[in-house]
Amino acid sequence: MLIRSGKIQFLFWTAFFSVMVYLWIAWVGLQTFVLPDEKPMELPHDEIVLMFILYGLLSVMLMAGTVVAVMINNRYYRNFFGFMIFVAFGSLLVAKSMFG
Repeated sequence: MLIRSGKIQFLFWTAFFSVMVYLWIAWVGLQTFVLPDEKPMELPHDEIVLMFILYGLLSVMLMAGTVVAVMINNRYYRNFFGFMIFVAFGSLLVAKSMFG
């Protein structure tokens, strides 16, 4: 079994949970706004608050991963977190443009 340093383990788990949180955001957004059984008469506040909290958590994880990857000069995780920041920001802009 390979024993990795604590920094690499932190980057791995931060990347793993950031992908899981992003998939959770996508699932809640699709289930609530794109594929509902019927059109809601008003905005579902609980789902909006959940997505706001998840986007905040995702941004904190992505920034922490980026900072650690830059500090230890790990190119793979630096590129990964940069790509995830781009994807998260793009999905936030798309969601904002679709739903005002």
